[in-house]
Amino acid sequence: MEELTNILIAGVAMTTLGISLSVVLSIANRKLWVYEDPRIDEVEEMLPHSNCGACGTPGCRPFAEALIKGDVQPAQCTVNNSEVNGDIADYLGIDAGDIEKRVARLACAGGTHVARMRSHYAGLNSCRAAAVVSGGPKSCVWGCLGLGDCEVVCDLDAIHMDKHGLPIVDDDKCTACEDCVDVCPKDLFSIHPVSHRLWVACKNPLGDEAETDCDVACTGCERCAKDSPEGLIDIRDKLAVIDYSKNSLASTVAMERCPTGAIVWLDDKRGTLKGRESKRIVRTEALPL
Repeated sequence: MEELTNILIAGVAMTTLGISLSVVLSIANRKLWVYEDPRIDEVEEMLPHSNCGACGTPGCRPFAEALIKGDVQPAQCTVNNSEVNGDIADYLGIDAGDIEKRVARLACAGGTHVARMRSHYAGLNSCRAAAVVSGGPKSCVWGCLGLGDCEVVCDLDAIHMDKHGLPIVDDDKCTACEDCVDVCPKDLFSIHPVSHRLWVACKNPLGDEAETDCDVACTGCERCAKDSPEGLIDIRDKLAVIDYSKNSLASTVAMERCPTGAIVWLDDKRGTLKGRESKRIVRTEALPL
């Protein structure tokens, strides 16, 4: 009898505890409940789910939440095409926005056919690994190592390596997510609006000495600075630097007398253009060690 009584007491106690906890949870749910706009789910479904971060938020759902709040515009999603962003704008009754496309640009043109090697690297097929070994095997230690870390890290297939071991960015696929910027051990990638057509495809710190290591290195000769509108191009630490706050003044004139072709014009239809006085590279095979 005593044992049965203990069981009943325990059962009542557990039931009472369960009811008490249910009441507490019910009250907490009412007090702590936060309203979430159902449009967030709808907008998130219209986003690409790439979570690349190019829009300035950590992922697609935070971007959807920011859209609902009015903090961003649909056009800031650079993975979606303009039609889908327009659908989002129509759904929310807002302006889609007009955000200039941004892409990754590489400050190097030193492929294997123009840049010399000082050693043979045998190790993990990674730029970051090669860079640990005395800066890598290239004589121009500031240049692209060509092992394709940027290609591997690009989830949108916007980068591929050409036959000379240089990464080529597909502007149509690039979303400016900055993954290639982060992974490059030589800090050669940067993000630019597509309107930045005038480009210095080199980052060497040696000036004219660099030409012994790479045929297309910037020599700091100052011709571009003299030919361009005042202030558009400066020579800093023996390297041509473009002031993109004056981008409206940029034209092909600045690159015409570049002797090595380090300064180029990135044309959206004709590709990379060099000046009329730039040396013409006809070599197609890799330079010998």
